[in-house]
Parts: sequence; C-alpha cells; structure tokens
Amino acid sequence: MSELNPSGRKGRFISVEGVDGAGKSTQLAWLADWLTTQGIHFISTREPGGTPLGEKLRALLLSEPMHLETEALLMFAGRREHLAQVIEPALQRGDWVLCDRFTDATFAYQGGGRGLPLEKFAALEQWVQGRDEGVLQPDLTLLFDVPPEVSAARMANGRVLDRFEQEAADFHTRVRNAYLQRAAADPARIKVIDANRTVEAIQHELAAQLPQWLGSVTQINRASR
Repeated sequence: MSELNPSGRKGRFISVEGVDGAGKSTQLAWLADWLTTQGIHFISTREPGGTPLGEKLRALLLSEPMHLETEALLMFAGRREHLAQVIEPALQRGDWVLCDRFTDATFAYQGGGRGLPLEKFAALEQWVQGRDEGVLQPDLTLLFDVPPEVSAARMANGRVLDRFEQEAADFHTRVRNAYLQRAAADPARIKVIDANRTVEAIQHELAAQLPQWLGSVTQINRASR
C-alpha cells in the first residue's frame, strides 16, 4: 500500500533507490543525519542483505553467476527473511526504517535489466509482502535518477565492480527506464530526484520536500513513541 502509515504500522518505512552510480550512499548518510536531527529513532538496513542470511545471499548475488530466475528468487527469499527479522518488527515497535533498495529494485534490475516477466514478480511480491491491508511497500521511496552515461562515469573510479555494475550500458538503460516506469505508476510513493546535480543541491531539495512528503515529522514522531 502506498498511503502513509497504513493500518498496523507504528513506524515509517523509507526506501532509497537508483541505478548504480546515482549517489545513493552519499544521500543515505545525509538522510540518516536528517532523521537524527528530527529526533526520530530509526534503523538503517539494505537489500540484498539486512540479516545474517541476507548478507550471505548478497555475497552470492553480487559475485556468482546463476540462472536469471534463481537470481530473482533469491532476491525475494532474502526479502522475506528481511521483513520477518528486521523491517516488520521495527515498524511494529514504532521505529522508522531507512532501507537501501527494496522491491522496486527487483522490478528494475531483474525485470527491466534482465527482462524477466513482471507478472511473476507481482505474484512473488504478493506472496512475500502481502498483508491483510495489502502489499507492504515503503511509505516513501526516493529514486535518485541519473542518465546512464553519468552513472558509468561515476563508476569508472578504479574500484572493483560487482556483477551488476559490470553489465553493459544497455542493461543500465533498461534498469533506469524500469525505475521511471514504476515511479510514473505510483507517484504518491516514489519521488524522482534529479541526481545529476551537486550533492548540496540535492540535499537542499530533500530538506525542503521531506516534511511535505512525510507530513509533520515532529507530530508523527511524538505520536508514535
């Protein structure tokens, strides 16, 4: 469900998405600082990963060649564990969750990038994330968007690339397009951020828009504790 604070949730769930090289790591650190200044108790986590089992799956997914459907199924298997062990308990006790990637990434990378059928992901999404009130989704998703040539230039910094980052340019173009299509289908939840700007310009926009996107943070935080 896309509406903020759906039934049964005490905390808020924010995810951060974008193609490789979009600058997510920098903005995640800023978001963590921003939440802290608002007096909000939160946890930071990531996908794939987030649990001991999830981190083992992450190591496999980022380095080992495998069948494309195996890759997608492992993503959802790790997500089921992540939800059960980390995300849902945090939301129920009133903590906020700041997550580096969630299901939108699977639709973008395994759907758009790999070309696997989206209807299969929709069924897995319903199975893994389905609740009485609907499919559990983040309350707010920040999609940091850059053109493929910009992300490629940013990744060409000499570091060792994982097997997704090593994919050809057309793969990353498909990933970006899938992200933007997903955002267009759910604009209330997914906010597209032009990440082809200075870090300071992006953070200025976030500081201005986050209270509006999340509502009155102070009031929400006070009511949830």
